[in-house]
Amino acid sequence: MKKNRYARQTIFHGIGAAGQEKLLASKVVVIGCGATGTNIANHLARAGVGELVVVDRDFIELNNLQRQLLFDENDLAQNLPKAVAARRKLRAINSEICVTGVVSDVNAENIESLIEGATLVMDGADNFETRYILNDACIKHNTPWIYTGVVSSYGMSQTIIPGQTACLRCHFPDLPAPGASPTCDTAGVVGPVVATIAGISATEAIKLIVGSGELNRGIIHVDLWDLSLDQLAMGDPRPDCPACGLRQFEFLQGEQGSQAVSLCGRNAVQIRVVSDSATNRTFSLPQIAKQLNNVATITASNDFLLRFTVPPNYEITLFADGRAIIKGTDDESVARGLYARYIGS
Repeated sequence: MKKNRYARQTIFHGIGAAGQEKLLASKVVVIGCGATGTNIANHLARAGVGELVVVDRDFIELNNLQRQLLFDENDLAQNLPKAVAARRKLRAINSEICVTGVVSDVNAENIESLIEGATLVMDGADNFETRYILNDACIKHNTPWIYTGVVSSYGMSQTIIPGQTACLRCHFPDLPAPGASPTCDTAGVVGPVVATIAGISATEAIKLIVGSGELNRGIIHVDLWDLSLDQLAMGDPRPDCPACGLRQFEFLQGEQGSQAVSLCGRNAVQIRVVSDSATNRTFSLPQIAKQLNNVATITASNDFLLRFTVPPNYEITLFADGRAIIKGTDDESVARGLYARYIGS
């Protein structure tokens, strides 16, 4: 059965029977099972990656169905976590491989155990903090990973091989300031661009696993609305890079990024952005208010804070230093997700 399943793939000169065996022997971990994660996991399951692990903290919502191709209305009706629904679909697509779904918030405490033994890690995350934690962990353990990001009508893919290519922090040493980057919840996303970028990243994964073909050693940027495709050179690993050069894994050690604390008795969680004193974290509350204008109800805005509500019943108070108090939940993973969706990384 395996021979027939992968027949059209093995006759391709870049893969062949030997390459297919490498795919079947590989383990790929997909961090995040939203738009890009579902598309990537779908491609890799059909390609015959022998062990596939999908990790996600979230549940399926109606607006996900526009672009998250592993989910349908039946999954929504069952209120399934994304990782559980994805596991079911992937097992139905290919019963000959091992598929594991992990319902978990990816953070500095669990990332190393999640990627243990992986041939390759795929980025399907919805925020930059998770990507910086992932970058630290993969550089530390010499594990290749592929960055994949999509928003609006454009997306990017970067293949990162520790010791051989520039890593995420080589050219972006610090997290973007909160509100500096658009998110799918503030700028939207066109479904087909997800498939395009995920297809590029999944192909990079296959090439890397089978050891054939020319890998992307920079950043590929595609905008389907403007019909543009650019390849940006990233160069070699930088000796002064905090991660791959100096091996200072600040995000993995919790020295950078955000910290979530449940506020006792208030049904609220505080998200605090952590940075070193040399990093300027100031940002514009009016600019964030403008980005939220069509997706949230703003109830207070001044020089010191921005307060807004989002469905179904969350109130978010954002302070000028990036700190936020999210009312309506005591679940830290839910609060992190809301912060990523409406404010950014």
